[in-house]
Amino acid sequence: MNAPTKIQQTSQWSDARFGPDTQHWLPRNPDHMLDHIPGEDGMPVIGNTLEQLGDYRGFTNRMVAKYGRVYRNNSFGGRSVALHGPEANELVMFDRDKIFSSEQGWGPVLNLLFPRGLMLMDFEKHRADRKILSVAFKPEPMRHYAEALNEGIKDRVSSWSGKSFKFYPAIKKLTLDLAATSFLGIPFGPEADKVNKAFVDMVQASIGVVRVPMPFTAMGRGAKARAYLVEYFGRMVPERREGTGEDIFSQICRARDDNGNYMSAEAIVDHMNFLMMAAHDTITSSITSMVWMLAKHPEWQDQLREEMLAVSPAGEGVGHNSLGELEMTEWAFKESLRLIPPVPSFPRRALKDFEYGGYRIPAGTSVGVSPAYTHMMEEYWPQPEKFDPMRFSPEVARERHKYAWVPFGGGAHMCLGLHFAYMQAKIFFHHVITTHRIVVAPGYEPKWQVLPIPRPKDGLMVTFTPL
Repeated sequence: MNAPTKIQQTSQWSDARFGPDTQHWLPRNPDHMLDHIPGEDGMPVIGNTLEQLGDYRGFTNRMVAKYGRVYRNNSFGGRSVALHGPEANELVMFDRDKIFSSEQGWGPVLNLLFPRGLMLMDFEKHRADRKILSVAFKPEPMRHYAEALNEGIKDRVSSWSGKSFKFYPAIKKLTLDLAATSFLGIPFGPEADKVNKAFVDMVQASIGVVRVPMPFTAMGRGAKARAYLVEYFGRMVPERREGTGEDIFSQICRARDDNGNYMSAEAIVDHMNFLMMAAHDTITSSITSMVWMLAKHPEWQDQLREEMLAVSPAGEGVGHNSLGELEMTEWAFKESLRLIPPVPSFPRRALKDFEYGGYRIPAGTSVGVSPAYTHMMEEYWPQPEKFDPMRFSPEVARERHKYAWVPFGGGAHMCLGLHFAYMQAKIFFHHVITTHRIVVAPGYEPKWQVLPIPRPKDGLMVTFTPL
């Protein structure tokens, strides 16, 4: 490993743009420091941003074909290096030598609205906070969440029965409502609606072009929404700490570190904001992807229905203790995440010089790895475009590179809520598949927006036909 490159800091770019708590971020490198890596800079100012936004997979495939699995790119405000393949995923995500900062990778996108969330922490601080937060995802709380999910999903699926509707906005509303009950312990209604709207405004602002909270802009609305949620969560921390609530917010309020100390109210607020954002957007995308895959492959609806009915009667849902019996349902969910990963790429920032693929990459470089590319590599996924849940049967999966499938990340930053995501998906599809057939019009093929999180541009028109 080479010694870190000495970089002369010429401006307080992070402090100025993202706040005083980012003073430790490495400054941007001069562009010439990546000239030795093959790639292209695209158009003046905007680089390749528009091409990536318009067709992320096509852009990535074009760049790999032309430059190889390590290339230089210019988009979203600066130069970066993209690394592709399971070995790259393992290097960056497992991060044995603590080279890569998740905080400085995600920070330019998320720090203004979701500061100090788990993805914006590194190494020991991340480990300590993650340990405290993990109490909310232990078996006993998960059993409680399962009960709430079953109740909320059953009622909503019943309201969709026999209707043709746009699935994506419908499931987005449902996941927000479910988050209000499971995460916050508040019932459906005006209070939950206000909280949910604030989260939507913050998420929209985080991906907006304008990064200053000016009036009448997405960032302006996002900043206002964050102020509301900071006040909302902050005033409730003391009462939740003294209470016996079983929701995630209450669990975190009562959690203690290794020294017996509570997490500060400020830290709880930041973590709740981040967890709500991360959970709702990714599960919305993931469930939508699986609905689309099952609609295209009705034979798999029949197979999953048979498995589900062996676990629990139609329309009754499935309890936490029985989730492990839905093996094929889990394989189908994993295959949907392979074909349409909810986070197509993961950004990091190199804190040290490192070498990969025959190239020396200097400290301060923005580095990205791409689950969306890796998940379609033919050497790991024969006929990669085909929907085949049997790829995840144990006898097939054990022969594959551990980092060939990474929709939830990997290493220390593996998604904290992945088991919650599996649980929510299994409960949802048990209620749907045991009582309905998911149908789409013949020849229907929605177009997908891939970045920042995949969604069908037309909302995904489906019909839930009662059995």
